[in-house]
Amino acid sequence: MSVRIQLDKPRGVFTNLDQISGVVILSILGPETISAITVKLEGESRTYLAGHPAYRNRVEKEGSRQEVHKLLYKVLTVFPTPELLRATGPDQAYTLPSGPHAYPFRFKIPFNNDCSNNNSLLTGLNALRFEMPRDTNIHVKKGLPPSLNGLPGEAEIHYYVKVTVQRPAFYKENFRQTCPFVFLPIEPPRPPPNKRESYARLSHQFSPTIDVPEKPGIFRKASEATTDPSIPKVPPPSISIDGRLPDPAIITCNEPLPLRILITKKNESPATIYLRTLSITLIGLTAIRAHDLRREEAQSWVILSQAHIDKALNSTVSGDGTKILEVDSNLWKQRTLPNIVSPSFTTCNISRRYKLEIKAGLSWGSPQKINPELTVQTVRMPVEVYSGIAPPQALLDQMADLPTGQPTPNHSLRPPGFANGPSPGHSPGPSRPPAQAQSDHIEPSPSDIPDEAPPSYEDAMADDLAPIDGPRRNYHQQATSTPPSSSGKGSANDDRLFPDNGR
Repeated sequence: MSVRIQLDKPRGVFTNLDQISGVVILSILGPETISAITVKLEGESRTYLAGHPAYRNRVEKEGSRQEVHKLLYKVLTVFPTPELLRATGPDQAYTLPSGPHAYPFRFKIPFNNDCSNNNSLLTGLNALRFEMPRDTNIHVKKGLPPSLNGLPGEAEIHYYVKVTVQRPAFYKENFRQTCPFVFLPIEPPRPPPNKRESYARLSHQFSPTIDVPEKPGIFRKASEATTDPSIPKVPPPSISIDGRLPDPAIITCNEPLPLRILITKKNESPATIYLRTLSITLIGLTAIRAHDLRREEAQSWVILSQAHIDKALNSTVSGDGTKILEVDSNLWKQRTLPNIVSPSFTTCNISRRYKLEIKAGLSWGSPQKINPELTVQTVRMPVEVYSGIAPPQALLDQMADLPTGQPTPNHSLRPPGFANGPSPGHSPGPSRPPAQAQSDHIEPSPSDIPDEAPPSYEDAMADDLAPIDGPRRNYHQQATSTPPSSSGKGSANDDRLFPDNGR
């Protein structure tokens, strides 16, 4: 006997509210006795960290930690059917004839994870090779995180459909098969447009030039080899460099950066500022936890790296008389974020945050002479990366129509998991700097966690909503096979408790 899963949409990216459907196909060579066929929609977050080198000579369990959280777990029994079960009763075995057998299934992907519900029964169990979380308070109830496989073996988030064919004989193995897929969540509701800007600023004072007399030549005396006195000395400029984004600082997957780079002169120097080099890099910081071990891994994606620009910056005068120079955005407005960048997220044992790093190579001088001094100034600013999949308008309309006094999840008009997103309704105002980036603790303190609402509030509303009908971003995360066995066979034990038996 063999079993396989055939999805109706085998490729592409799935998101919240999507219907993931397909058919389980059994190919039986001879009569086979089975008790049930179950299909599961699962998502899990796995971390594995090695301990301090001093522990490596001890037992492996003391020197490393592995933590697994079930973020999504839905079960559907496709055989026996409810009608057959009512006619025969529970705990029955059924003999299927030889040939192919097809059983359709359909799931709807929810908004939020249900990790605390899935793992609460397993917190006291160390199942063979797995260490489940010992404390249910460390579960974070938020929106489902995106698929993640950029840190293989250390931090991974996988989604898959899994079928189990249960056979009643204790000496016969259950048949299993998995079918992974890529998930990209709906982004939080964005605030209405405003004129504010978030920015990061760095000041710099150029050094004065040093007059170096020219070496005497054959037809020139040493006394004549001096600096030309007809060229007036220009005082070195003092500048500040700003990297600016709309407030709140949000950038979107597969879209250009809404970035402005401004250089402001802080003194009266008539010197000309020259842009020599420019690089823009997105830095991702992944905080990983495996029980008592923690680590933060940094990754970077180069959006723009250009040298030999050597372009004078044209200045404009602001209302207070300050000269402001703006770097031409044509240098990066055609450059989009790489499609391997995941949105910002926080889940039980993994979180991802971002910083945008701008490195500008600058020189100064006059039209007659450019000083050889090159200074590279680095500006970093925290940013949020959104998926670019907008929430359905029907959901926004339903939440907007709620009475003002009616309590809503997290005391806001947004789903749980979106509670840390930007808050709508701020009045327009001047540019302001973003909050200081703090260390991203995966285990937040109780004061940092918003009040929990009824867990099925958004999912109950989402039952009446159709799947997202809009653009889907090209999110390139390989749907790698997950730890449950994909060979077609597995252990007779329950795969929920012993997910690694098939390997």
